[in-house]
Amino acid sequence: MTRSFWHRQHQAPDRWADVAIVGGGVVGCAVAFWLHRLRPRLRLVILEATSLADGASGRNAGFILPGATADFLKDCQRYGVSRARQLWHFTRQNREALLQELDPQRFNWEGSGALLVAGSAEEEKRLHEGAAHLRSEGVPAAFLPAAEINRRLQAKGFRGGMFLPEAGCLDPVALVHYLAACSEALVLTHQPVVALVPQQTCIRLETPYGAVEAGQVVLALNAYLPRLLPETAAYVQPVRAQMLATLPAAHRWINSPLYTHDGFFYVRQLFSGHVLVGGARHLHLEEEVGYVDTTTESLQKDLERYLHAYFPQTRTLSVMCRWSGTMGFSPDGLPVIGNLAGMEGSYWVGGFSGHGMGYAFRIGRLLAELVLDYPNPEGYTLFAPENRPTFTSAEASTAR
Repeated sequence: MTRSFWHRQHQAPDRWADVAIVGGGVVGCAVAFWLHRLRPRLRLVILEATSLADGASGRNAGFILPGATADFLKDCQRYGVSRARQLWHFTRQNREALLQELDPQRFNWEGSGALLVAGSAEEEKRLHEGAAHLRSEGVPAAFLPAAEINRRLQAKGFRGGMFLPEAGCLDPVALVHYLAACSEALVLTHQPVVALVPQQTCIRLETPYGAVEAGQVVLALNAYLPRLLPETAAYVQPVRAQMLATLPAAHRWINSPLYTHDGFFYVRQLFSGHVLVGGARHLHLEEEVGYVDTTTESLQKDLERYLHAYFPQTRTLSVMCRWSGTMGFSPDGLPVIGNLAGMEGSYWVGGFSGHGMGYAFRIGRLLAELVLDYPNPEGYTLFAPENRPTFTSAEASTAR
């Protein structure tokens, strides 16, 4: 990126912060919120390459789901029972903290629960068993047969599934702006950090329009982390997601967010009547990797086919807009938190694997506690990079 004479005359002067947070998405702004809550006198700066919530934080459906996948038995099979329990505990804390520490009206919270609906007989059986396991763990859950699912949704063709009353949904962009405002941080948008330069007493964050010097740094860049910190490509790979929104329907029939076919499709209808649908990535895996922000005709057609098949009443609804967003995926599907080498008390985080909203507010507190050197912050061992799988060198090259 070049700078004109005029840009140089008006560039921001160098600034000092106790903690600089790079990334103005939900995690970065949550870190700033918690740092301010736990240590109000800290001078905080949020640096964002574009605008707040311009990345995956503002391009998702706004679901707040528990666990790594919202499917407890699936989590148990992948991570083991003990770790699955810890993940569910952590993400339930995320929801509770959102409602207890914040004003839910500021981000249009809907505590409507969520429906997980099977796309196969095997998944239906797993969700049926999972509901019973969750109840034994003290988590409210109910299995609903296909007839009840279709009745509730005024839909056709869905299998049975699980209802999770503790889940919900929100406006993700409103949440990010709210957290940033509550943090009282200095927010510098359209200032991409292009280099981290350790100094004797601080870290210098270089941008095209000046620099920030900070005592500590948190990189909350998710998919874009390897572009600033290439070694993190072993843990974070960019994966594209696509969505569309229809024009408003005359009435609302989807009252709970819907997560189907192992989460590869998801639907939400707003109070306004707009229907949002996303997913279908599993049908286009090779194409949906990388940083290019664009929609593709083939995947968008799959989204429309899905919506029209299960909700025939949507066939008369025109598409209002289509969009994509780049997510950061990790090899095991869980977020990763690491230390910034040579920068004491500084951290990076990424790899939320399409479930960032379910972790973000609670992980913001975890990162704040790490920065403030709290002893043994709860949850850190879940996300530390030690003994975690990594991408192959060929896969990691995609993330650079």
